[in-house]
Amino acid sequence: MADARCRAISWTRIWDKNREGTGLEHLLLREGSADSVVLAFDEAGRPFRLAYQLAWDEAWRLRDARLVVTTERETRSLRLETDGKGHWRDGEARALPELQGCLDIDIWPTPFTNTFPIRRRPMAIGERLEFVMAWVSAPELIVRPVRQGYTRLADRLYSLREPRRQWIPRRAAH
Repeated sequence: MADARCRAISWTRIWDKNREGTGLEHLLLREGSADSVVLAFDEAGRPFRLAYQLAWDEAWRLRDARLVVTTERETRSLRLETDGKGHWRDGEARALPELQGCLDIDIWPTPFTNTFPIRRRPMAIGERLEFVMAWVSAPELIVRPVRQGYTRLADRLYSLREPRRQWIPRRAAH
């Protein structure tokens, strides 16, 4: 029997008019967890598969992220753990001080992870807030702190702005 609390969500890229239809995601969403596979292309047009699993608490504070990227040449993985208060560790329990203060994760190329700050910090229509995210780029699986601005445009519509891809220098992240 199927789990009634599980939702299957699929989408294709429509937010980048230059690359519309060049990727697909299938996400299984449960209370407090997500399991997803993304089929996408890197900046050079090479295909890759990103599989990720996320776990979070009832306040939408991420606790665990497991990512695996497969290309025609290699498979690489990344594990991140956080206490929900801005302290991060890798899969071997080593502290990641460069992510100090990041409360949310944003994995490129999925739009799902933009849900975390929106759910964790509700906004009024017209309100704009900035968050420092632990931004993970695929297929490289490089994680960096990045400042992102979210604006609530309507009841279920938000705009994300990443002006000049504002990477936060390591010293400023503490």
